[in-house]
Amino acid sequence: MSKLIAAPLSPQNAFRRVDESADESFYNFPRFVTHIDERAIEIVTELYREFFLLNGAILDLMSSWISHLPNEVAYGRVAGLGMNAEELAANPRLTEMIMQNLNAEPNLPFAAGEFVGAAICVSVQYLIEPVTVFGEIARVLKTDAPLVVTFSNRCFPMKAVSAWNWLGDEGHVELVSEYFAQTESFGEIEVRRHLPLNSDPLFGVIARKK
Repeated sequence: MSKLIAAPLSPQNAFRRVDESADESFYNFPRFVTHIDERAIEIVTELYREFFLLNGAILDLMSSWISHLPNEVAYGRVAGLGMNAEELAANPRLTEMIMQNLNAEPNLPFAAGEFVGAAICVSVQYLIEPVTVFGEIARVLKTDAPLVVTFSNRCFPMKAVSAWNWLGDEGHVELVSEYFAQTESFGEIEVRRHLPLNSDPLFGVIARKK
């Protein structure tokens, strides 16, 4: 991934963070807030409406108290994997919750092919082993199932990886696209851009398991 990272970063420090303290401490208290504005949330929901199958099994990674899934769509299963038990417990869409720090344990506790869709919403910037995690997501997805990754220009910079803090919006798109490509488990990568004048930008990078 070094080709996407400008000096003074190097492959050795690109996925280091300013705050390298335990993630469990950072996420110890619940944050019942949204990290993007209402219009950006609507775009995320529209993407989920487009890509996730009715009555399907969905994996919501790095989940919180709200999943932004469309209210009118019923899913057979929504597994939420996150870092704060109170937030997960408050999420009305989850049918099951798993407490797991993907930076400490990137392997997912699911069998191969359990899900027909997966999502990472405004959290991909915090992964220190993103290609490993994307590979694990591919493993638990069925063939042709999508992974929908969405992000904006907001984050907790102390916990985001150095590469993310150094790059701009289009660099973020390239970086996430590279995560998909390096797993060698996904097909064509699709990018969606929502660039309004008066609300948060929202980027979606989507690919389906081969």
